[in-house]
Order: sequence, then C-alpha cells, then structure tokens
Amino acid sequence: MDLKGNLNTLPQEGCLYGDPKRDTSVAWQGNLITHQEDPPTRNLFLQDLSKLQGCLSSEGDLGPRAHALSKDGSPLPTQLHVSQKGRPLEGSVQVWSDYLRVRLHPRSTCMIRQYNYDGESCQLEAFGQGESLLHDPTYQEELEDRLHFYVEECDYLQGFQILCDLDNGFSGVGAKVTELLHDEYSGRGILTWGLTPVIQNTEVSGKDFYRLMNTVLGIVHLSSHSSLFCPLSLSGSLGLRPEAPVTLPYAHYEASLNYHSSAILATALDTLSVPYRLQSSPISMAQLADAFNVSGRKVVTAGAALPFPMAHDQSLPDALCNYQLAVPWAPLSSCGEPKDSCCFGQAVVLRGIGKEKQSCNCPPGSQPKSALHACGTGEEVLECYLHAQFPETFSTSYLLQEPCKVSTPYPQFFSALLNTQGFLLDNPPRCSTALESIPVLTAVQSSPVLYSALCRLYKELQRVNLRRWASYFSAGVELSDFQEALHELRTLAQCYETSSVLGESEDEDSD
Repeated sequence: MDLKGNLNTLPQEGCLYGDPKRDTSVAWQGNLITHQEDPPTRNLFLQDLSKLQGCLSSEGDLGPRAHALSKDGSPLPTQLHVSQKGRPLEGSVQVWSDYLRVRLHPRSTCMIRQYNYDGESCQLEAFGQGESLLHDPTYQEELEDRLHFYVEECDYLQGFQILCDLDNGFSGVGAKVTELLHDEYSGRGILTWGLTPVIQNTEVSGKDFYRLMNTVLGIVHLSSHSSLFCPLSLSGSLGLRPEAPVTLPYAHYEASLNYHSSAILATALDTLSVPYRLQSSPISMAQLADAFNVSGRKVVTAGAALPFPMAHDQSLPDALCNYQLAVPWAPLSSCGEPKDSCCFGQAVVLRGIGKEKQSCNCPPGSQPKSALHACGTGEEVLECYLHAQFPETFSTSYLLQEPCKVSTPYPQFFSALLNTQGFLLDNPPRCSTALESIPVLTAVQSSPVLYSALCRLYKELQRVNLRRWASYFSAGVELSDFQEALHELRTLAQCYETSSVLGESEDEDSD
C-alpha cells in the first residue's frame, strides 16, 4: 500500500504482463477535448533495464514480446553496469520504484488516494489517519480481495511478513492490517518490521512529537497483533532528539538518502529471514517467533555486519578471533548498544563464506590457536563463538555459502579496501572495480536493551502535556486510548527487565 504520487514511473498495474492498450473509444459523437499529461521520465537505469529485459517495444511502450536489441539490431548486454558508466543513481532516485528491478504483479500495489506523497497538505502523518483508512469498506474489501488472491496461490502458507513505516500514519495502517491477519489467520506467523528513517534535524518540532506518538502507538499495536515485532532503522534513537546514525566501518553510506539506508536494511532483512525462507530450513516462521516470544517478549532487535569483516586470506576462525571483546555486528533497531552480553535468545545468520574458509585445517599434531580453530566445521565455529560471547543465552545459528549480491541497482558505497567478493584487502587495488557480492552477518536478539529503549519513550511522553496536541487526537485516536497505550508500553518494557538494566535505569533517573 502506498500514497498517490509515490510510484513515479511505475504503473499501478505493474509491468509483469506488459501494459495492455485500453479501449479508449467513446460513444459521444460531439466535439472532444482531450487533456493528456506527459508520463514521468524514467532514469537511465530503468531505461537500460527495460531494454535488457526485452520489454521496450519500438514505440517506447512496454511489451512482453519485444526483443532485447539495440537500435542497430545487435543484442544488448546481459548485465547492467550503470554505476560503471558514470551514471550513479543517487542524483536520479526520488522514490523506491526508481530503483526497482523486480516486475510486480498487477494486483501487488494498492494506492491510497486521499493523501499525497509530498507537499504540505493532505499528508498521512498521524496514527489515527492510517487506522481509519481500513475502516473504509472500499480499502478493507480491496485489501481482503488481494490477500485472498495470494493466499489461494500458496502451497504452504507459513505466515505473513509486514513492513511498514513506524514514524507516520502508516503505523496505523500496519496496525489494522496485522489485526486483520491475526483475526483471519490465527496460528500463522506474523512477523512485522517497523521502519524509521534517519532524522537529520537537531531542533525539536511539532513533527517530532507526531513521530514519537506514532512510534509508541505503532510499537504497542503492532507487537500486540504480531507473532514478533522488530524495529529497523539506521537512526541512533527513536526518541524526540535524534542521535548519530549507525556507523558501518566498510559501508560509507549517506544517511539522508533513503536509497542508501533502504539498501542496508533490505540486505539485513534478506539475510536474517533466511532461517524460515529456505526450503531446506527445519524451522518455520511461527516456530522462530515462538522461540523468542517467551514471557510476553514480542519485540526483538536486529543487528548486522555489512559486510562481515574478514580478510581475503583469512579463515572464519581467524576473523571471529578479532571480535572476542565485542560482537562484529552493529545495532539496527535504534535501541542503543547493549551494555553486556546478557541476552534472552538470539538467531544468527552468516552468509557468503565458502566451505574452504569456514574452518581451519590445522596440520596433524599442531596446537590450535584457539577453541575456534579446533572446530571441524563452519557451523561448529559459529556455535562455539556465540557460546563464548553469550554463555547463558539460547542461540541458533545458520551458515550459508551463498553471498549477498550487490550488483546494480545496489548503491556502490563500499570501502575501496574490499575486493569484488567483499573481503578485506591489505591495500586498495590499482584499478577500482565494482563489488559483485559481500558476506553478511546478522543477528536477531531478544535483549534487555529493549527495557531501556522502551522506558525512554515512555518517560519522554510522560513529560509532554498531551492536551496541547489536540490536532493529533482529532485524527482518530482518543486521549484515553493513547494513555492506555502508554501503560501497555511500560508493561512491555518490564518484560525485558533484569537486575543490570534496572540499575542503569536508576542511575539515569538520579542523573
């Protein structure tokens, strides 16, 4: 579901089956005045992609039977190298569809026409606005119709994965969608990811209060109706005052560009969701959620090392030995760094390490450098490392040889010290080449750090005179309902309370 104007050049019906010519004939015999608006101009990447996929006809319209030939009749190249041609996408990307490589099914996109994507008026900026959208029978029936269409196509329905903005009115849309799925498909897994952009402004404004209230209502309602809820963001904090964005040592991204931040979060999500997406996986979405959802802990945090820092001539035990004091992944849930290794449960995925590098084949009779070097397989190496870092934590780990592809349109913001497979070099190569793939390490954790993060949100809103924001509550949320949500947030935070985080909280209050 998206707002009017946010598709840009992408047709609402997608282009999977082309763009069939509609019958524009009319029965009126009198004079006609036709008003026609020029379509938005596609950037060079989308133009190249259309030619490469063979869906650009000679008239410039999408046609599934067109052949991928250049103007002189010669075949077009089979790969896209937009970034290598000196045509980076940073200057031409406005919305997500500007770098969309996948062709969508005609029933994939549902447009919300009451609100605009940009501009100062008709903005979907409050939780109540989004929630009331699905009270409208038109949108509810359309959503249910599309949902049933895709469910009927499933051979085995594990559950649903929902991604929605947490900082604006889409948190209300997501809350109603998860409620609908929870009621109609009880017993199926519902994993929800709440996305928040990096906040750049330093002064607190009215929009920041809206963002904070949307975030709190989103966390409470989305976690209530989901099997598991995880906030995803490169922002340092979800609170009123923004903190510095997450630093990734070998990815020099621009935090203000959604094109960059979405690539990082999508890579993390693609990797950490591997345990329930592979056909060979022994665990389902609902089973993974049940492993975390103990004692009411339905909120988890995510972290990623992107790329996983490993030298081209190292083995996996060598690389992990460099991180004995701290884990290699950075937090991606805006909840801050954990103060210790205490954790209720975690699922860790490492991908992109070839079998020949997963363990250290020590010569017979030699003494292993460490316990990691004594392990016989990559799975044992990863399990041994996690047990050493989190000795009292239930951990599951997954190791895949397949790396994460970072070809066009993936932004090329990586360090020059990486080779084409994403491994570290001693010195930058003489001739720069674009990366083809990277190894990635991700972790999903049920962590005590959530106690501090959720309590901070609760305390910030406790200090706010909510009656000053009558415009927010006029959008559909009652003040009493919001105060009840605050109480539920506090109750949720207490599920993650331990003696160590309780002491830190008391220290903050005394300061």
